[in-house]
Amino acid sequence: MAFAGFLTLDGRRIAYRDSGDDGPVLLVLHGHFGHGAVFEPLADSLVPDWRVVAPDQRGHGNSDPAPDYDRAGYVADAAYVIEALGLAPAVVLGHSLGGVNAYQLAAWHPKLVRAVIVEDAPAQLPLRPDFDAWPALPHRSIAPETALADMNTSRRLLSGDHWADWLASRHPVLLLHGLESDTLATAQAREMATRRPHTRLVEFPGAGHTIHDDDPEGFALAVASFLEGLS
Repeated sequence: MAFAGFLTLDGRRIAYRDSGDDGPVLLVLHGHFGHGAVFEPLADSLVPDWRVVAPDQRGHGNSDPAPDYDRAGYVADAAYVIEALGLAPAVVLGHSLGGVNAYQLAAWHPKLVRAVIVEDAPAQLPLRPDFDAWPALPHRSIAPETALADMNTSRRLLSGDHWADWLASRHPVLLLHGLESDTLATAQAREMATRRPHTRLVEFPGAGHTIHDDDPEGFALAVASFLEGLS
């Protein structure tokens, strides 16, 4: 999944990677402090059967900082990538921040989405304390111009009750949950799967919030199985 270049939206650059294959499209959205390249191992396991496109979300990786980090802005960016690259309808996979973006994209722009894969992203997120220093996280990659204050703002604006968006769409959904997660409680993950039709829950013993790091093989197998079922 090579670096492909930039798209421009309202004068702001959105960097993206693209496997460039001819198969159906999987758009992957990373979490806070991440970047599109975190999904390269997954992409390697899926190509050439799937074309994997991985943007760096606003203020992350090689993408420019944004004037705001609200829900509408993140979702609009994802919709723009799909439309600008002619990817619709795409399967959209998202981790954490990206997972909320993915299911909100499906709720707000259903024609752009074929199915959704959510990696450990809740339907309801409590307000969490701000970071007072850059967190020591794997694959951390923030645009150099992005201030820690902007990421804290983004995290605050991600919190809240998103149940209505989680339940709004009728797309097939795969919900992946790490049983050791400190972000998505197991009870809520099971409630999300029970309350929403067309939702498959896969739980990962021993994995935490970042399943693609904690159990990369199991993560790739679960994703591949779900994608095969869409054919």
